[in-house]
Parts: sequence; structure tokens; C-alpha cells
Amino acid sequence: MKIMGTKKAILVALAEKDRPELTDEHLDELAFLAETAGLQTIRRFVQKLPHPDVRTFVGKGKLDEIKQTVTANKVDNVIFDDDLSPSQLRNLEQEFNAGDDKELKVRVYDRSLLILDIFLMRAQTAQARSQVELAMNQYLLPRLTRMWTHLERQRGGTGTRGGSGEREIETDRRNIRYRITLLKEELEKIDKQRQTQRKSRSNVVRVALVGYTNVGKSTLMNLLSKASVMAENKLFATVDSTVRKVVIGDIPFLLSDTVGFIRKLPHHLIESFKSTLDEVREADILLHVVDVSHPFHDNHIEVVKKTLAELGAGDITTILVLNKIDLLETTEDSVKVEELSGYYRQHGFDKVVFISAHRKDNIQELKRMLFEEVKKKHLKIYPNYVEGREFVF
Repeated sequence: MKIMGTKKAILVALAEKDRPELTDEHLDELAFLAETAGLQTIRRFVQKLPHPDVRTFVGKGKLDEIKQTVTANKVDNVIFDDDLSPSQLRNLEQEFNAGDDKELKVRVYDRSLLILDIFLMRAQTAQARSQVELAMNQYLLPRLTRMWTHLERQRGGTGTRGGSGEREIETDRRNIRYRITLLKEELEKIDKQRQTQRKSRSNVVRVALVGYTNVGKSTLMNLLSKASVMAENKLFATVDSTVRKVVIGDIPFLLSDTVGFIRKLPHHLIESFKSTLDEVREADILLHVVDVSHPFHDNHIEVVKKTLAELGAGDITTILVLNKIDLLETTEDSVKVEELSGYYRQHGFDKVVFISAHRKDNIQELKRMLFEEVKKKHLKIYPNYVEGREFVF
């Protein structure tokens, strides 16, 4: 289901125990996700609990408070910053739709479903659409009794107990399993085609842009490759991977822009996007782009490093590209840049460069650094390579 128009949303999260200051940051990110999906956040609720309530995620008192706000403001959507179990989702939808207002249909989203909906909106190619649909189907299958409407299928009786309702649910389960099988077969065929394409590119150095979502990867892609890749101030502006041939000096290489990472990226989504993420796994060099102006960019770096490790790409040569220095204008921030450079070199990033893709600051320095790394890899493929001319920086 694609969320359209401007509808109201309420955000709900549990307080972070280890780093309480991250709670607001996580809710800011969830609000940005909601905005990307076309929803307007009107209120946030934070529950302090050692662990989520098994039945309704939040406690009874907090749930009553949220329900009152939903009713008073005619809120359409309640979004939770964690994944909900099928029973929690069912219970919450019953709680929010138990009132007298039959015209107001409140939808409950957890973080994964919201991200999946955004990916569904953003996917452009047949491959990306199949990948997202597969992930969505795998997510919805155990939650089918209440959530089949997310696939825009309207049936009276679905979700009711007994009789034709249960028979329809079983039919729906068989249909969705069959669709999952078809999508997997379709993606396997696409993956084989992609593998053939990648083998044909084995004689060219491959560079992949990686990073947290909305850090400026697509803008940098456009700068380095002179390509026209969508660059928006929205999360997951890029879902489909883009590959362009780039030449620096006299050495050609392939540059790919990949989907942005995010904390708690749905597992089904990572599984479905494996063939696309092969662009990362099989790269010779990674440009790890970071929004250095973000107050929690260190947390973003850790999320990306962890995701790369899960993908088997943790040991690839990496240049840390700290972007958006144009947003660091004060003397104090200038000192911070020097401190950060030393800090990240001490923490395993021996290649660090500060740039502004928007203002094109230090792009030549990035090109110089990238050229040196590409040349090392190029010499392994073509050991008899003689540099044709000096690269003009």
C-alpha cells in the first residue's frame, strides 16, 4: 500500500536505556521517514519501560493517553519506532479502532512496514519493485489476518473469526506464498543476468558509494560521474543502484550509487536486495559518505560499518568521505574537523577527506585520493600499465 496525501501521524518509541539522548534523534529520524511517506507528525510519545509490553508494546496508561490523542485529533496513523509482533499489531489495531467513530480507520505501522512502504514508492526498475514486493510479502505473511489491505486487497470478512473469513485467510496465505515463490524465481533469473554482467566488468576497477541514507551520495555521484541521478532531501531517494563509467587521469573505473543504510533496516529488505547489494560486496573500493554536520554522525558510521560487515564487505579498502562541511562554519567547528580527522584515523580509517558536495569544496582532494587507490587496483589487473599522463588536480 502506498501512503498518499497529507495524513496525520503519531510517533511512539521506547526510551533508549544506554544513551537517552538518542531517543529524540531516533524520533526525528522516524518523523523524517513519516514525512517521506507523506505523513504529518502531530505528536510524539516516549514510554520508559525496561522492555516492550508483550500485548500492546506500551503500558496501559500510555496506550490510553495515545488513544485520547488519536480520537481528539482524528489521527489516521500511529507509527512505532520498533518492529511489532503480529499479536501486538493485531491488539493495537483493535484498541485504536474500538471507538464509536466508524469513519476513522486508524492504521498501525511499525518501523519495518513504514520503510517497506517508502521503498515501494521509490522503486523504479522491475528488479527493485520485485525486491520490495518480495520483502513486503514476507513481512505481511505472518500478519495476514489484519494487514492484507496493505497490498490494496479489499475483502469483506477478512480478519473475522469463523466461517468464510477463515477460509479466505487460508486462501490468501496460499496466494501470498505462491507469489513469494514466483518473485524469488524471478529475482534468481535477474541475479544470474547481473552476475554475467559483473563478470564482464571484472577487468575494470569498481568503486561503490555507501553510507547512511540522505548523506549526499547521489549528489557526489553526479559530481564524480557527471550523471543525472536523483538527489533529494528525503530518506531513500535512491533505491535502484546506478552504475556509471568514470575516468580520472587516464584510468577508467565503474562507480555505483547504492541504497542508503539506516538503523534497524528490515531483515527481509536486506535479504531481497542481496543482488543489488552485490555492487557493494564485489567493489574494489568503497567511498563511505557521512553527513559530518549531523550531531549523531558517529552513530551513523557504526550502523554502516555493521551493515557492511553483515554483507561481507567489511574488509574492502574504504575512503571515509565526511560530507557537508559547508554546514560547519564556526571556528569551533573548524577545530572539530581537525579533531575528527585524527579521531577517525585512530579508529581504523586511514583515508579520510572532508568535502562539501553541494559547494564542491575539496572535491579535487577527494579525486586525488580516489585516483591513488584506483591506480593501485588497476595495476593488479594490468601490471604493465604505464601512466599515460600526470593527473591534473
